[in-house]
Amino acid sequence: MNELTGLLYWISTGLLIPVIIVLLFFFIRILLSAGGFISQFIQRLNYDKTLNTWLKAKNYENVPDSIQKQNAFLYPFLVDITQPLKQTSEREKTISDFEIEADKELSKVKMPARLGPMLGLMGTLIPMGPALVGLASGDIAGMAQNMQVAFSTTVVGIVIGALGFVLQLIKTRWFAQDVSTLEFLADYQTESTKDEK
Repeated sequence: MNELTGLLYWISTGLLIPVIIVLLFFFIRILLSAGGFISQFIQRLNYDKTLNTWLKAKNYENVPDSIQKQNAFLYPFLVDITQPLKQTSEREKTISDFEIEADKELSKVKMPARLGPMLGLMGTLIPMGPALVGLASGDIAGMAQNMQVAFSTTVVGIVIGALGFVLQLIKTRWFAQDVSTLEFLADYQTESTKDEK
């Protein structure tokens, strides 16, 4: 029994360094995502105005070049879906392709949002064992160091989760709006083709 518990203790303490490395990786990744999000947010404000003006003009065959700068992610799908000779099935495929790409983009913030708090909890629990051993043996300095690691990983994990959650919510709303735009254009083009016949 002692051998099994010793093995478990050895495995759990051995996981501390990988957990901290992955936690730091996600922290850097979510900070970069947040930085990129700020510029996307500013561009998105201009994009909404440009899109509304373009949709009211009902000249859907010519996608404005300004949309390419303001929403480069959506632009190729807009160009593709507004081609006048496209079949309905091809337009549906374009919308599906956009949804797949949007899901890939969202996974960049989804994964840190979900795994960050889990890794933070692991980083909290792993050093608690050595901290309790240090407390029992009277090694207050070792216990304090382990507790510092435990609380630091908790805070970093929660920050990653919170930032990731906020970014995920806003980007999900953006992509839902983009899908709505693509579906509108696809329906409009299909109706225009039927009217011509």
